[in-house]
Amino acid sequence: MVEKKNLEIAYKHTDFQVAGHGKRDVQILKDALLAYDGDQNSDMYGKGKIIEDFQDKMAEYLGKESAVFFPSGTMAQQIALRIWCDQKDLRKVAYHPLSHLEIHEEDGLKQLHQIETILLADKNRVIELEDVLSMEEEVACLLLELPQREIGGQLPDYETLEEISSYCRNKGIKLHLDGARLLEILPYYQKSASQICSLFDSVYISVYKGIGGIAGAILAGDEAFTKESKVWKRRHGGDLISLYPYIISADYYFDLRSEKMGQYYKEAKELAELFNSCHGVSTMPLMPVSNMFHVHFHAPKEEMESLLVEIYEETGIGLTSYLRETSNLACNYEVSIGDQYAMVPKEK
Repeated sequence: MVEKKNLEIAYKHTDFQVAGHGKRDVQILKDALLAYDGDQNSDMYGKGKIIEDFQDKMAEYLGKESAVFFPSGTMAQQIALRIWCDQKDLRKVAYHPLSHLEIHEEDGLKQLHQIETILLADKNRVIELEDVLSMEEEVACLLLELPQREIGGQLPDYETLEEISSYCRNKGIKLHLDGARLLEILPYYQKSASQICSLFDSVYISVYKGIGGIAGAILAGDEAFTKESKVWKRRHGGDLISLYPYIISADYYFDLRSEKMGQYYKEAKELAELFNSCHGVSTMPLMPVSNMFHVHFHAPKEEMESLLVEIYEETGIGLTSYLRETSNLACNYEVSIGDQYAMVPKEK
C-alpha cells in the first residue's frame, strides 16, 4: 500500500511559498533588535519611554487621543466591551455571528464579564445598516470587524460604515472596531487609518497579523477610555514586567510593512484572478477587498490534498499547508499575501 504524502510536509519542502511574510521564528525578533537604536532601558509594568513612545505613535496614526499596548487582542477587545458596558450600566453588546469573540475565545466575554451578546446579520454576509436598525434589544456597544475574516475578509461599503456610525452616536451606542487587519483594508477604502477610526469610539489593531510582529495589540480611544483600559489590563494580568521584545518588533515591522499594504492588495487581486481562471476553483470574495481571501476547491479534501502535493513537487511552489473540509465534496483555505508573494518568479 502506497503511503499517503502529507500536505504540510510537502509545503515545507517547497522552494517558494505564496502567502505570508515567511517563517515565524526567532529571526523575527533578531532582525528587529538589530535595527533598534533607541533607548535601551526596558519598559516596566506598562511604563517607560519604549512603550510610551510606541503608544503615542499608534495613537497619532489611528487619530485617537491615546493608545495602550496589550499582549493580546483577545484581552484588549474584551476589556473594551466591558468598559462600554460599565459606562452605560448595560451588559449587552452586538456583533457578527462569526466574530472572533464568539467563536475563538471560549466564551471569555460571557464567562469573565457576564456580558450578553446579540448576533447580527446572517453569518455568510457582513453587517449592514438594516441589521443595526432592526435590533430589538438595547445594547451598550456594537462591534464591527473589518474585514470580516471568517467569510473571506468581506467588507461593507464605506457609506454603510458612516451611516452605522451616525446612527450609533445618535442612539448613544458605542461603536468598537475590531481592526485586527485595519491596515490591510486601507487601499480598498482609499482612506487613512485615522479617517476610518474617526467613525469609531474605540479601536483595536493587531501588531502581528499583517504587520508581522511577534505578538500583541493596540487599543485606542479617548483619554478616559484608555486610562480605564489600563486598570483592566492590570486586572487581566496583562501588565507584564516587560513587553519590550513585542514592542520593538511591532515598531520595526510597522515601519517596514505599513506602506506595503497597497502592494499586497494588488497581488491578492492578481492571485485571486489566477485561481478563478482554474476549473473547480473559486475565491471568496470573487474580487478581494484586502490582502486576504478564501480559496474554495470544489472537490473532496483528500483528493485535493493529493493534487496539491503533486503540484508542489512539480512546481516547487507551496500554496497552503492545510485544507478545511466544508462538505464531502468541497474544501477551502485562507490566504494572506505578504512579502513572500513577490519572491515567486512570475514565470512560475
